[in-house]
Amino acid sequence: MKLYSDFAAQRARQMTADIVALVIIAVSVATGVIVFSTVNQLAQFGRQMQAAGADFRTSMTDVGDRLGGVPLIGSGISAPFDTASSAGDTLASAGQTQQDLVLQAAIALGIGVAALPILLVLLVWLLPRLRFISRATHARAQLRAGLDTDLLALRALTNQKVAAIAKIDPDALGAWRRGDPAVMKRLARLELRSVGIRVP
Repeated sequence: MKLYSDFAAQRARQMTADIVALVIIAVSVATGVIVFSTVNQLAQFGRQMQAAGADFRTSMTDVGDRLGGVPLIGSGISAPFDTASSAGDTLASAGQTQQDLVLQAAIALGIGVAALPILLVLLVWLLPRLRFISRATHARAQLRAGLDTDLLALRALTNQKVAAIAKIDPDALGAWRRGDPAVMKRLARLELRSVGIRVP
């Protein structure tokens, strides 16, 4: 697999782009984690509400149990405390619901903040890099298998920009058809240079 160009300037650009992209991805992930942590702190109110509800329920249940043991009037006195105990359950349940909602919001915001720049980087940086790696690796394998100048020149005529081809020869296609060795060699070098391969 060929990751970088043989040409120093192109290789430096590729390495710089790789470093910048990795830094952006790392910063995006860190920012997403910070946003998640910050938003998730809002769940503290829900935890307090849940704890207060549980404590209230326990207190009312304990009081109701104690008063329920009073002879003759115990069952009547404990009933309001049993009802109040269920109010504690409602408060605890509301606290848990608030925590769940905050957690969902924190996850969504954290992922959203991290994902958008990462997706942009992948589109702008990763796709061209993968295309370069694929083309360079394929071209190098073909060269090792004996790819000749004629076919490389033809590939240059189909893959390269018209302006770059015209600089080599205004009638590059005609020169290729005639088998002009100088033009074909320059076209082949143009094709190889585009995939970062230097030939002697």
